[in-house]
Amino acid sequence: MLSSIASPMDMFLQAGVLWKVAMGERPTPLFDVEIVTADGKPVTGFNQFPVVPSRAMHEVDVPDLVIVPSQGFFFDPTARDHQDRVDWLIDTHKNGADLASVCAGAFTLASTGLLNGKTATTHWSMANQFKKQFPEVDLRTDLLVTDEEHLFCGGGISAELNLSLYLIEKYVGREVALQSARCTLVDLDCITQSPFAVFTPEKNHSDKLVFDAQEHIDRHYQTDVDVEAIADTSGLSVRQFNRRFKAATGETFIGYLQLVRIEAAKADLINTSHPFEEISIKSGYENISFFRRLFKKNTSITPAEYRRRFGNR
Repeated sequence: MLSSIASPMDMFLQAGVLWKVAMGERPTPLFDVEIVTADGKPVTGFNQFPVVPSRAMHEVDVPDLVIVPSQGFFFDPTARDHQDRVDWLIDTHKNGADLASVCAGAFTLASTGLLNGKTATTHWSMANQFKKQFPEVDLRTDLLVTDEEHLFCGGGISAELNLSLYLIEKYVGREVALQSARCTLVDLDCITQSPFAVFTPEKNHSDKLVFDAQEHIDRHYQTDVDVEAIADTSGLSVRQFNRRFKAATGETFIGYLQLVRIEAAKADLINTSHPFEEISIKSGYENISFFRRLFKKNTSITPAEYRRRFGNR
């Protein structure tokens, strides 16, 4: 994805430059930035725009930072040069370089094994795929940026700007990061992607019992859904049923039900002018204050703010 290459490059190159120019001062660039590929040859972005590197990755002395761009929804561990890139990232990290990924670049970074047992993020829509391929990584798709032991991830295509600002602050201080934020009109302290996320249920599994329970939730989420009754019908204890449900979907039964109800409420907030009290009851919650808290916990914003941001005007 061209933007996941160009945007971080522009953000780092403007540090110490744009603000100085705007203030009538002499520019003082703070970073040297270049593009490298596995073999030093040009590559073609998804928009068919050619990306011309400075050199091959193995020709680079140990850098301070390597940013892995996004390959969109098409991560392919069998692709040519994939293992070479992974091995180079591992060696570079061992030699002291920080590693970062943008959006689906997290798949390549996770392929190194360096993220195992650590937090990471990627675009919310790829969470299910990521968890299947890298179950040992603590995926946090509620966050725009993660930071753990010199490994950094940005959660989406536009999050490369947030990630870049975060790293600028890390390397040269908050004052320069704030200057960069003001020049580029990017919110320095925006750290969550929760308001933008959409719950995408995992139904691509072979457990018919769990699938039937998911279908039951889809049909009856507006009413009192009794997990004990469903578990009993399945011939399982609630604990056994929950364990099986989570193994198939990644969520507990109650957590899954809550997310389905929140998505229903989001749709009504966007598409209707109904008051939240009415939407809450329609979504299956008569305790409106509880549902409001649950909604904010999941989306990071209030229902009213969600409607202001995303509602059909």
